[in-house]
Amino acid sequence: MAKATFGAGCFWGVESAFRQVKGVTDAAVGYAGGTLKNPTYQDVCSDRTGHAEVVQVDFDPAQVSYEHLVREFFEIHDPTTLNRQGPDFGKQYRSVIFFHDADQEKTARKIRDELDASGKFSRKIVTQIAPAPEFYRAEEYHQRYFEKKGIAPSCHIR
Repeated sequence: MAKATFGAGCFWGVESAFRQVKGVTDAAVGYAGGTLKNPTYQDVCSDRTGHAEVVQVDFDPAQVSYEHLVREFFEIHDPTTLNRQGPDFGKQYRSVIFFHDADQEKTARKIRDELDASGKFSRKIVTQIAPAPEFYRAEEYHQRYFEKKGIAPSCHIR
């Protein structure tokens, strides 16, 4: 098993999207990249902790490649908007890939640069690529939010 960590706006929709990828064995929503230890949702929403809403994905590399996950990441949100996805704004909604090793970093940068050069997006990609910091699992009521509520995913996933 391997891990991947992505921030692409509202973590409920990101989690839901990655759970549908064959080879993903689990996905948990949480917070990463900030200064406060053990932040709460309220802390992160204050936009003062520096954390991003992220999804930590557990996947089987024999079934799905990290490259496939990164490409999926770029498909499910707008990587050209700084600290914003749809109506949600603040640093916690930034586009970010937190890599877990040198191979993940190389793959993430290669795909970002390839997409930037391709003209697929009308603006420059602003996705941050950084080493994976400590991951803080979000409160239980956020995990599998759409499943628990019995509603279709409604975040602004592209």
